[in-house]
Amino acid sequence: MIDIKILQEAFRSHYSGEGALFSAPGRINLIGEHTDYNGGFVFPGAIDRGITAMIRPNATGKVNLYAVDLHQTCSFDINDAEGPSSTHFRYVYGVVRELTATGIEVKGFDAVYGGDVPLGAGMSSSAALECCFAFALNVLFGGQLDRMALARIGQATEHKYVGVKCGIMDQFASMHGQEGKLMRLDCRSGEYRYFPWHPDGYRLVLVNSCVKHELVGSPYNDRRASCERVAQMAGVETLRDCTWEKLEALKPLLNDEDYRRARYVLGEVDRVMAVSNALERDDYETVGQQMYLTHDGLSRDYEVSCPELDFLVDEARRLGVTGARIMGGGFGGCTINLVKDNLCDHFLKEVQQTYRTKFSIDCKPIPVVIGDGAKQH
Repeated sequence: MIDIKILQEAFRSHYSGEGALFSAPGRINLIGEHTDYNGGFVFPGAIDRGITAMIRPNATGKVNLYAVDLHQTCSFDINDAEGPSSTHFRYVYGVVRELTATGIEVKGFDAVYGGDVPLGAGMSSSAALECCFAFALNVLFGGQLDRMALARIGQATEHKYVGVKCGIMDQFASMHGQEGKLMRLDCRSGEYRYFPWHPDGYRLVLVNSCVKHELVGSPYNDRRASCERVAQMAGVETLRDCTWEKLEALKPLLNDEDYRRARYVLGEVDRVMAVSNALERDDYETVGQQMYLTHDGLSRDYEVSCPELDFLVDEARRLGVTGARIMGGGFGGCTINLVKDNLCDHFLKEVQQTYRTKFSIDCKPIPVVIGDGAKQH
């Protein structure tokens, strides 16, 4: 998390005095990618990186924001129907609007905030920002919303004010995280279960490809539309309810792209359950095998990989890493790697060298510690 002294100094500089401190983390997802909006299962955990904000009500109808990392300010009226044009500040604006719609009387406030979630790395910096402010404003203005309701505030913000039709996983993980535990979330019912995450003899490390490919159109929304088309043809609400038999029966009626998208999703639902069973018997080798299978599906069937990510996973295989895959929406960002302790240093040294040789850019290892969800300090 960002150094609190930086926030304190920025707050005094912009508004004088101090406010209350709140934070919300980014997240990793062990397995279960692109399943959340299909009603399936995901397996996230909160991490020890996120967004921290100092916030103080100002007894006016105006919100004043200073983003420390961007060195940018923004102000808007509580009743502003349009909001700021900057996508970054629209996350906070959307949270204010959505909280107000629940009946919470959100009033003006001053805030400074910053964080240490790498942008574009698939670790959900936007969800951390939404959840930090949703949690804080719920406390400061007397709201009674529980953590799941606050997670849905963040999700609604993405849908309505940013234009990304995300599932609930990122915001759920940011709100519900617990140190030393991963969570299996049923994205259809909202039910979840904590699994201890203490893989003795292994480390969890992300490798940031440091690339983010800007693709024409909206590839995330396009894939969601594919899944929705198949679900409609199968007569089910979401793909999670589609059986393998039904998908195969529909195959002659589907275009190749929609079929492969659906095939990936059904396989991923199965892999999440396989990982759940493996963790109950401390079988991290099976966990790793399922991670590799997920990457293969994301690369070939869902087509959200890129040469850099495929290279990082291929190198992980070559160097004896137990499991590796793309993490996040794809087209760049990080791989998540389950590595034996005695191989980790060699793997990271080797992969950084070969990646630089291949692409003339540096990748960045990010060690992962599983931490707590949104909170007041």
